[in-house]
Amino acid sequence: VQLQAFGGGLVQAGGSLRLSCAASGRTSSAYGMGWFRQAPGKEREFVTAISWSGSITRYADSVEGRFTISRDNAKNTVYLQMNSLKPEDTAIYYCAASRRDTVGTMTWVYDYWGQGTLVTVSS
Repeated sequence: VQLQAFGGGLVQAGGSLRLSCAASGRTSSAYGMGWFRQAPGKEREFVTAISWSGSITRYADSVEGRFTISRDNAKNTVYLQMNSLKPEDTAIYYCAASRRDTVGTMTWVYDYWGQGTLVTVSS
């Protein structure tokens, strides 16, 4: 499974961005999907995840109520709608896929990773 994330960019605080993650290859092996982020000098952290059906989602406390994850299995794509962005949301955002139908928060749960897309929020 190959994952490609795109949609990052520069936005002012309070603004919005929508990230997309397109899966290709053996997409039948990708069930649970997640987004993580890594800011400069910090470890990669969990942002949000969604189950195969989309009926179960999970969010980090820091983004709850501002970010929304969704997926379109027909298009093999996962989306991350980010609203009310803050400077502390600045990071490289990575999408990830698991062979398990999971909404896990740990990086080791995920088997496939995209290359990341940079989100910069200016104050």
